[in-house]
Amino acid sequence: MEFFLNKTDKHLANQRSLDQNMNGLKRELKELNDVQIWLEDVERIDCEIQSLDGIIGKSSAITRGFRAEDVLKMLKELEEHIQKGKFHEGLVVDNPQWIGQVLSVTALSGEAAQAYIEEIWLYLMDDEVQKIGFCGMGGVGKTSIMKLINNQILKETWNFNSVIWITVSKEMSTAKLQKDIAIKIGVTFSGDEDETTKAGMLFETLSRKSRFLMILDDLWDRIFLDKVGIPEPSAGSKIVLTTRSFDVCRQVGCCRVVKINPLAEEEAWNLFLEKVGRVVLNIPNLEPIAKSIAKHCAGLPLAIITVASCMKGIDDLYKWRNALKELSLYVKSVNGLEDDVFQQLRFSYDRLKDLKLQHCFLSCALYPEDFRIKEEDLIQLWIALWRKWMVGRQKVVTEMGNERCVKMHDLVRDMALRITTGTPRVLVEAGVRLMELPNVQEWNKDLEKVSLMENWGLQLPYPLQMSPPKCPILTTFFLSNCRITSIPEGFFKHMHALKILDLSKNPIMSLPISIANLKNLTALLLGECQNLEKEPSLSKLKFLKELDLHATNIKQVPNGMENLSRLKYLNLNHVELDEIPIGIVSNLSLLQNLIIGEMLIRGEELHGLKKLEILKVTFYDLQSFNIYVQSLHYQEEPREYVIHVGKMGCRNAIYSRKYIELCGCDFYINQIMLPPNIEELCIEECYLHCREEDLLFSKLIKVPLPTFASLKFLYIHRCKNIKKLFSANCVPANLQGLWVTELEVEKRAMVPVEFCFLQLKGLVLKKLPELKSICSADRVVVCDSLDYISVANCLKLKRMPLYLSHLHNFQPSPALSLSVYIEPKEWWESVEWYHPDTKSLLKPFLSLL
Repeated sequence: MEFFLNKTDKHLANQRSLDQNMNGLKRELKELNDVQIWLEDVERIDCEIQSLDGIIGKSSAITRGFRAEDVLKMLKELEEHIQKGKFHEGLVVDNPQWIGQVLSVTALSGEAAQAYIEEIWLYLMDDEVQKIGFCGMGGVGKTSIMKLINNQILKETWNFNSVIWITVSKEMSTAKLQKDIAIKIGVTFSGDEDETTKAGMLFETLSRKSRFLMILDDLWDRIFLDKVGIPEPSAGSKIVLTTRSFDVCRQVGCCRVVKINPLAEEEAWNLFLEKVGRVVLNIPNLEPIAKSIAKHCAGLPLAIITVASCMKGIDDLYKWRNALKELSLYVKSVNGLEDDVFQQLRFSYDRLKDLKLQHCFLSCALYPEDFRIKEEDLIQLWIALWRKWMVGRQKVVTEMGNERCVKMHDLVRDMALRITTGTPRVLVEAGVRLMELPNVQEWNKDLEKVSLMENWGLQLPYPLQMSPPKCPILTTFFLSNCRITSIPEGFFKHMHALKILDLSKNPIMSLPISIANLKNLTALLLGECQNLEKEPSLSKLKFLKELDLHATNIKQVPNGMENLSRLKYLNLNHVELDEIPIGIVSNLSLLQNLIIGEMLIRGEELHGLKKLEILKVTFYDLQSFNIYVQSLHYQEEPREYVIHVGKMGCRNAIYSRKYIELCGCDFYINQIMLPPNIEELCIEECYLHCREEDLLFSKLIKVPLPTFASLKFLYIHRCKNIKKLFSANCVPANLQGLWVTELEVEKRAMVPVEFCFLQLKGLVLKKLPELKSICSADRVVVCDSLDYISVANCLKLKRMPLYLSHLHNFQPSPALSLSVYIEPKEWWESVEWYHPDTKSLLKPFLSLL
């Protein structure tokens, strides 16, 4: 009987789903017919206007006046038709290529998670349901499930034209919510609008969208949709919210609420095994201990994953028993499941063991809730706090860079903030829209760290009756991106222990002189203070290790900078200075990171900097650059560099860690020296003084052994007098990308490439009007790894003998991305390809160009 009932329920559910899908299909067809009728009317009106224009053109000066009424009538009809084209019932032609953002999420296993997904999905497909609530305690998996649903919807785009994901967070404000929505739907605020005006702008844009889905994740309190600017969903549009509170679902008006419960014991154990590794089942007597630990996680996925990750790889039975004992000893401050989560998270934190690691973790809580923390910023903070400890670790984490970000789960952040409530104390009011500083009682002698960052509109000037804060042990102060315009002179007067001061991204024009007396300061961060023109003398800051002045408006190098003998990080990128005075940088012998971008520097200045790890500079000329390269014979080359020689070129994308660009230079035989481990080279708008038989590599460039083993990417752009690049004795064996574009040479055969490129993945030949062949008559270029070919405006190129042996596996969705821009197309017929099937296999794709 139960089997029959289950089958019946499933059949009814399928029937409902079928009905809903048919309703959606009919609605789509109706709107499509409306569009077709509207387009037919456009053609009719267009013909009538052209006819009227012809009649008026042939009319005499007297009869033309009688046509004025016809023109007005046609203008009125046209305006009415344009209004119809807005399709007030909900049809809006949005970008069909992008309707929402795919979100990163760990796959969920278990029947319970799948059941929640199916239930929410059913409501999403039901035209009668406009608002859906998804509630449950923190850490139970609400956000993960909704991310999976978000990604699945994006694969089935027929039901929603736009999917808008908004993370609301605990410290929600109407202004922040409006800003986040505006970014997602393409509305631009000038900054002068009040909340009511912004709400109207959002309302108007969202009302024009048909069938949008808005997901409000992590909603803590009731919001009034009309106050924010969110229209009540209709015509297929829906709102889904995730929250810890059932009352919030009710207050917002959700007609369907799905409550998620902790995992059942069996599913919790399976998840624990999945994360810790099933190998634990092979350790004698361990399974019952592991099951007890899993049970302590109270069925909460976040706690299970966190604790299991801590125990992964541990096969010592004693350590497992000790872990169980630690978990059992935690005392609940208040009865409730959410406190269980904090206990398990605290367990994970305690097992970090290393005190410095724990402090690194806690420092993440200085940033606002749900804040995307750049890994680079976090690493720099850790280095500023514990530079000696970070040595050896920096390389590992920096390699994960390229603007990657991390984000703390809100429960994890809450746990970290709970830990910091002891002594010494931490004050975190980041991203909560403070308009004035916390009251004077908060600023006392046990305060060690303060973060007030991301509070737009915060003002620092104190009332006359209030003295500057007295915080004798304060070491860290974050005030970045608060739109602070001025700082009172005595504000830092009683902060003698301050080590890290972050005032970046504020429109301040000057700094208080009292900063010059912070003798213990190790990091002064002023990047992107675009109005900052002057700063006090730095000569007293003997312990300063990090100075960031990038994207400021300073007109000269800070006074006293040459005395900063402990400085390890200096960033003067994107400032108005043309050059660094001689004798400044050479005095900073401990520098590890030197980033000065377009500012000119002489090679002699870097001669004694033996600890450089990251270098981003521009040299005056080739001579100055060669002096620096010669110095690398006596010191280790930086592990990462971006070096420009001459003027700045036009390249933006850099694909490697060791990049050199020569732009606007004239050079002769054996004049260029390059570091032995260069990975990427760009030669742009250069003139080579050479004979016809001279090759760029091995003749003009002094080739370090072993013949450019590290060179992966080569760009030759708008250069004059380059005829040949490589010879048999000098081929970059690991070259992956070759771009040769817009060369100017005498009208003779040009031979830029010879021999084998076993690692070559991309080949671009563009605007080479005199190029006739890519190698000499008896040569074949072997490119077995080639993925990308682009040939454009090479009108004399008649012979292209490439051996592409892997093309025998060529499929309709090939590994070879043939983005071939060939002009004229007839060129294809005369090209020699050294694979018998290549021409026939690739020819169909050319018809698509």
